[in-house]
Amino acid sequence: MARVICIMGIVYVHAWTGLTGPEFEALRGSAQDIMRWVMMDVFGRSAVPLLGLVSGWLVAGSSRVRNWGSHVARKARTILLPMVLWNVLALILICGSGKLFNLQVPWPPSLSWVFQEVFILTRPPDMNVQMPFLRDLFLCMVLAPMLVRWPGWALACVLALTGVCHIFDLGAPIILRVSILFFFTLGILVRRSNLADRITQWPLILAALPFLIVMPIQLCLTLTRDWDMATPEARELDLAVRIAAALAYWRVAWALTFSPLRQTFLKIEPYMFFYFCAHLILMWLGGPLLGKVFGKLGSPLYPIYFLTQPFMVLAVIMPIGMALTRYWPSAADLLSGGRLTGEPRRKTIPAWPEGA
Repeated sequence: MARVICIMGIVYVHAWTGLTGPEFEALRGSAQDIMRWVMMDVFGRSAVPLLGLVSGWLVAGSSRVRNWGSHVARKARTILLPMVLWNVLALILICGSGKLFNLQVPWPPSLSWVFQEVFILTRPPDMNVQMPFLRDLFLCMVLAPMLVRWPGWALACVLALTGVCHIFDLGAPIILRVSILFFFTLGILVRRSNLADRITQWPLILAALPFLIVMPIQLCLTLTRDWDMATPEARELDLAVRIAAALAYWRVAWALTFSPLRQTFLKIEPYMFFYFCAHLILMWLGGPLLGKVFGKLGSPLYPIYFLTQPFMVLAVIMPIGMALTRYWPSAADLLSGGRLTGEPRRKTIPAWPEGA
């Protein structure tokens, strides 16, 4: 449940707008600009921390993680290899389509640029901008066999160090988004303390309250003031928003687990990694085409286009994933990191906790 709501929400961060930098500035503060920022922060950037936290939570409960060699080899197969393959596909499809159809897309200026786009060594890519999450998550997985053995006080020190690095924008080029290591480590601590299970017993409004308080503050500062998001003060507030968001979305995901939507979500979830990796390619290629129908940001029909983009992407991704699974299962297996194998996966719905 958490993967579905988080990954689909990321599309709002990368949604096609059709505008250049000066055009964005001209629309700053407009109704559609405010709508875009709200959806980006509430359903996009704010949901991402939970993905890192859940990864740490799952690792802390796995016995296989303690064998460093096999664990890293497995994660290279399920995280690193798909990242590289999708980056290669992005280069071929986006640059190739740009050349054929005269689209405004990046064109490789040098071999070193191509190398960076594919392997994301020291900087985020220009095209598949979501992929640094997988790069940094893999680094977290490399550290995981050590982290799961450390005592709580040592993990608390890791949290403090990564929190400071996030606030002062440190970590690159070793780890591009140090907040991912912060939430990965937090997920291990959450598993040890059984906090995730206890949160499921909280009233939904109580779990969401911190997020409902701090998110409007960040939005207000972003939209109504000349708020520099790169300052330590802004990044400190950003970290508080991310923590509150992870708490809120975990509780929302648990509520959805016992809602009428659960079967729909469980059918969608196996495609979510594939969705995460492919959606930027669809944004680059399909955005301008549909933009001719709905218009750019600021056009009367654009809000319909913007709000439905995650579902449009899903409507394309699932048939492609199904077709690959059926007719080219080896490709589906590689591109999904083993998540689409053609074999149905059993989903266990946990019992509602006593007293909840």
